[in-house]
Amino acid sequence: MKRKRKLIQLISAVLYNCHITGFAKGAIYQGGLKSACIPGLNCYSCPGAVFSCPLGSLQSALVSSKYRFPYYMLGILLLFGILFGRIICGFLCPFGLVQELLYKIPSKKLKKSIWTRRLSYLKYVILAVFVVGVPLIFLTPGFCKYICPAGTLEGGIPLLFKNESLRQLAGGLFRWKMLLLVLILLSSVFLFRFFCRFLCPLGAFYGLFNKFAPFGVRIEAEKCNDCGACIRRCKMDVKKVGDAECIQCGECIETCPTCALKYRKI
Repeated sequence: MKRKRKLIQLISAVLYNCHITGFAKGAIYQGGLKSACIPGLNCYSCPGAVFSCPLGSLQSALVSSKYRFPYYMLGILLLFGILFGRIICGFLCPFGLVQELLYKIPSKKLKKSIWTRRLSYLKYVILAVFVVGVPLIFLTPGFCKYICPAGTLEGGIPLLFKNESLRQLAGGLFRWKMLLLVLILLSSVFLFRFFCRFLCPLGAFYGLFNKFAPFGVRIEAEKCNDCGACIRRCKMDVKKVGDAECIQCGECIETCPTCALKYRKI
């Protein structure tokens, strides 16, 4: 399952960013596909991106909500969440793949603890404040503008590299986002999926639907002996399989001594 998941993550990242000429020209694709959203976190401004990011689109819709309610974007996000939950994080998010690859770098790893569990609630604060609050109150996409590391890595760096005029305009805000990106990437070497666990508002939103989504890992209660092997194996801050912190990666399935874990089937 681990190899299959990595392959799906890689294919998703390539499909999301298949506008190869955009990287060569340092230009953003603006074709018709940009009106559609992909489920994972992938920056609209990436030169290779052929689809929109759900978080960026939601914030833009909220900024414009003074004139019209964002039915379309809320509907799309609800559809993704209700159908898939955080299996999107485990299989369909390019920035999640980047973090997992960084975690493979040999180093002393920091284990999950009561403190990492407490910090995992921070992403809900970011969802409420920067994704919803700032766009509604200050009419600016707060998360994209001040935080999003995927935007800096996929959009900011490639565009500045190819466009001298943009490099001349880069100021304190871009330096702040570069610092934040470096800190997140460095932290991902020592803490598994650092951004996903503590800062990602998209994961926070999808996690709300994990319990109800038809796809994901489920426990066959009659087989489970509550040994806790699945929780000990998991690198995320789960309290039980399938809760809001579970990215449905399936690595716990092979750990279960009683074969009580399986992927749900509709």
